Amino acid sequence: MALTEKERAVLDFEGSWWQEGGPKEVRIREQLELSPTRYYALLQELMESPDAMEYSPMVVRRMRRMRERRRRARFEGRSVAYPGGRNPPAGGQHTR
Repeated sequence: MALTEKERAVLDFEGSWWQEGGPKEVRIREQLELSPTRYYALLQELMESPDAMEYSPMVVRRMRRMRERRRRARFEGRSVAYPGGRNPPAGGQHTR
């Protein structure tokens, strides 16, 4: 089954939303006329779609990697924001 125009627009948006700046949720409402909840639900559906993979393989693969990282972090009880599950040092200073 081919992607709808809205599904292609969602994949295109997800692949480039940061280039224009501004809050993502505001831009979702303005550009796609979707609530953020519906947008993210649609993205979840598209991650499993062979048509979405064919249309935008880089975006779908990136979304799948991010989903897997979040799942792994939840399973291991770590924060996704800090690679390797490290938490930031006290006082907010980052060290290596």
